[in-house]
Amino acid sequence: MEMFENAGRTEIADLGEFGLIDHLTKNIELKNSSTVKGVGDDAAVIDCGDHKMLVSTDMLLEGVHFDLSYIPLKHLGYKAVTANLSDIYAMNGTPKQITVSIGISNRFSLEAVEELYKGVYLACEKYGIDVVGGDTSSSRQGLIISVTAIGEANADTIAYRSGANDNDLLCISGDVGSAYMGLQLLEREKQVYIANPNMQPDIEGWDYIVGRQLKPEARKEVIEWLAQNGVQPTSMIDVSDGVASEVFHLCQNSAIGMNVYEEKLPIDHQTIQMAEELNIDVTTAALNGGEDYELMFTVKQEDFEKVKNAPNVSIIGHCTPQNEGIHLITKNNNKFALKAQGWQHLAK
Repeated sequence: MEMFENAGRTEIADLGEFGLIDHLTKNIELKNSSTVKGVGDDAAVIDCGDHKMLVSTDMLLEGVHFDLSYIPLKHLGYKAVTANLSDIYAMNGTPKQITVSIGISNRFSLEAVEELYKGVYLACEKYGIDVVGGDTSSSRQGLIISVTAIGEANADTIAYRSGANDNDLLCISGDVGSAYMGLQLLEREKQVYIANPNMQPDIEGWDYIVGRQLKPEARKEVIEWLAQNGVQPTSMIDVSDGVASEVFHLCQNSAIGMNVYEEKLPIDHQTIQMAEELNIDVTTAALNGGEDYELMFTVKQEDFEKVKNAPNVSIIGHCTPQNEGIHLITKNNNKFALKAQGWQHLAK
């Protein structure tokens, strides 16, 4: 039987990123009993007997995912690794190894590639990761980086996107919207520079949001806290495409609804200030800005007392029956259907 049966031409933009992934993978039949989880979560899960192996891959392309006019190569190498480790932590696992593949054009010198790898090795040092392989190729289109992260998890503590139940509490680490506002600031300063190359970028005083965009961290300490305090998340995902988008993934995979409370969203004061300066609605930025790499997870109600005292974790909502839908409860106590307007590749 043919796996694909399309008549005529279909534009990829008609599907968008998630639609394309679903279309390409919906008919996969798993042939190996060791494949516990294939496509559809933060990482694939492979049975290794006494533990589960986790595997996740990400690709970053110049001009799509990063702009070398404002991200230093060292930061880029660091970010390429931490963004991937975040997917392993999002399964309640521990990353152990990575492979790093790069495509480079002849405009890059050896010293430039060394800078990139300095960032890669710095991240490996911080998170206790080994580089165990990769590939190098020439590229005609600029810089391409692909990182595959490999990790481990216990069968009884692994967290999927699919385990949330009605009445579970929705939690999130750190703060949200800051990486997006850092990007807006960098984009603004880039346009100023293009208009007048004598103008120096003015990012002083915005260290936090700029750092959140250029050098994000993976939330290793949250996973460690959950383990130390005996809290087992019922579901988990990392916030790479925006809070709203990830809420939809959890709800879809767990067959639940969700109420998210606007006043509970953790937002840093620099994010609020920059949103005001750029005339951007800060709640929209917090819900739809991507690249925060925070962990969003659900826990049972009985874990409330533990989780409310967890450092750097906020309870922002709760699960409802699926037929009640997915809603944002505003500060004025109005209820709106939540919309996911986050970063979506390949959309029109």
